[in-house]
Amino acid sequence: MEDICQQYKSFTGKKVTFMILLTVAVFGVALIAISQGPSSVGFKDSFAALFRDAGLAHAIVWKLRFPRIVMAVLVGCGLALAGTVFQSILRNPLASPYTLGIAASAGFGAVMAIVFGAGLYSEYLIAGNAFFFALVSSLLILGIARLKGSTVETMVLAGIAIMFLFSSLSSLLQYMGTMEEVHEIVFWFFGSLSKVGWKEIGIASAMILVPIPILWKWSWDLNLLAAGDESAKALGVNVTRIRMLGVVLASLITAGAICFTGVIGFIGLVSPHITRMVVGGDHRFLLPASALVGAVLVLTADTLGRTLWAPQVIPVGIVTSFIGVPFFFYLLMKKTREYW
Repeated sequence: MEDICQQYKSFTGKKVTFMILLTVAVFGVALIAISQGPSSVGFKDSFAALFRDAGLAHAIVWKLRFPRIVMAVLVGCGLALAGTVFQSILRNPLASPYTLGIAASAGFGAVMAIVFGAGLYSEYLIAGNAFFFALVSSLLILGIARLKGSTVETMVLAGIAIMFLFSSLSSLLQYMGTMEEVHEIVFWFFGSLSKVGWKEIGIASAMILVPIPILWKWSWDLNLLAAGDESAKALGVNVTRIRMLGVVLASLITAGAICFTGVIGFIGLVSPHITRMVVGGDHRFLLPASALVGAVLVLTADTLGRTLWAPQVIPVGIVTSFIGVPFFFYLLMKKTREYW
């Protein structure tokens, strides 16, 4: 019995150690990011400005750099969590907010606000519309699944169909828009953290952080879902309820993550895979570790985007795609499911 307890402590200790290392990595990259930018405010002045009003340095850090870092962490955590939930409840390694059409519908909402907003145009209108259509797409997926039975295959196919539908509608509106509107649309689809402030962070935080305790409470249910619907039902899991509410909560998190920043791809796909390779499929560790991996990836991508071609800033969505595409091809070439 003591041997079993010792093995379990060792088993969980490695996972906890990995999460501690990820937390240190988040703070480490954040310290680097806070000292990077087109201004001459370096690491020493930036760090000092966090704790005292140092004039210009204080304004640069607290109004420009620090909000960007906080939003990068929130967006990375949110997209990674949403991807983990989608992959778990649908038992599909390629499920993510983008392959299921959630991001495409949010993008259509943003495009609609840009093209038809006219005098009401504002970033809050764009964000609100993106959030609304993200929820619309999740309800469509749930409705179709209800009509045909809540099967994994039905929900995945419905998500793919919705992705193509809203992508086509976005392209149509983009074709109809003026040059200024097309420029704004393209910039939104690039994904950028350049326009975020503390108000946007407050709204995004509520949308991303509120569902987390519920998902954490479902950790064991998500573990049992991995064994199949019949096995989970036999062990007392309400599979339909978990799957339906999981889609809604993951959609809410996705909407909160991208409504102010635009489309930031591949984080929701690659973060859960990277984490599964290290900590396995136990959602007690998989959910928080995936969130930390996503935070590191987005924060690193944004820092690289601000420094590689300075003073020009490469939108973070472009950098994450460069990171995600090679890993995606790696998954396709490896063709293995041992960490599932």
